[in-house]
Amino acid sequence: MKPAAFVHHRPKTIEEAVRLLADVAPDDGRVIAGGQSLVPIMAFRMARPPHLIDINHVEGLDRMHVEGDTLRIGACVRHKTFANGAVPGVTGALLAHLMRHIAHAPIRTRGTFCGSLAHADPASEWCLASAALDATLVLRSASGTREIAARDYFQGVMTTALQPDEILVEARLPMLPDGTRFGFIEFSRRAGDFAIASVLATFRIVDGKIAEPRFAVGGAEAFPRRLADVETLLDGAAPDDAAWTAAAQHASLTIDPLEDAATSGDYRRDLVRGLSLRAFQQAMA
Repeated sequence: MKPAAFVHHRPKTIEEAVRLLADVAPDDGRVIAGGQSLVPIMAFRMARPPHLIDINHVEGLDRMHVEGDTLRIGACVRHKTFANGAVPGVTGALLAHLMRHIAHAPIRTRGTFCGSLAHADPASEWCLASAALDATLVLRSASGTREIAARDYFQGVMTTALQPDEILVEARLPMLPDGTRFGFIEFSRRAGDFAIASVLATFRIVDGKIAEPRFAVGGAEAFPRRLADVETLLDGAAPDDAAWTAAAQHASLTIDPLEDAATSGDYRRDLVRGLSLRAFQQAMA
């Protein structure tokens, strides 16, 4: 099929973009950047927005830079931008590792970090990273700008706190300190498919103990989130098999798994337990 007819708007400034969106949002007008999620939906006519606001030509939205201890990612920064060396330190290594797991090369070339957050698929690698690292998301409308924490932004399957007249203009991630270890594992039935479950863990080893643990699960639930109880189990524990096993078991019991015709909740629990162990092992390698 082909998309239904629509009017294509190409604003040059963010002020123009939010003014246009304020006008067309009540009529289901949408914002497009990479289009790797929206365009296929439109092609199947699952969405028929009469107006598309193309923000690819808005000055500054393609910028990514480190400011102090924060990585600032503009709305038009592509997945491929996070290749090795693009961002310094542990945060850069983590994002480069995650980027290689996103779909296929053509999608990584065109799709955007913030577009992934706006779409909010539970299996999204960038959504998982944003939840795990406590990202701050900057939302802009004709009424002004507001900031929201990732933990408050994700609300359900492809459901967020983003209002119809708002544009997600920037994501801000903390720069992880030197010495931080990370492990990321996801499982999908075919390479490039959406993950049925994924796990991201980061921590440091200080005086032989686990410090500053972050642990988040994606794909298995309606939206990605940190599991505070698992982090409490890990914090201050010795980095040994007993700690990893206990944390993985607790994670599998803590989640509220999605279920569908192909994948049961129990299967996702088992996946989370196994993936958690592998993520911890990867971090310690």
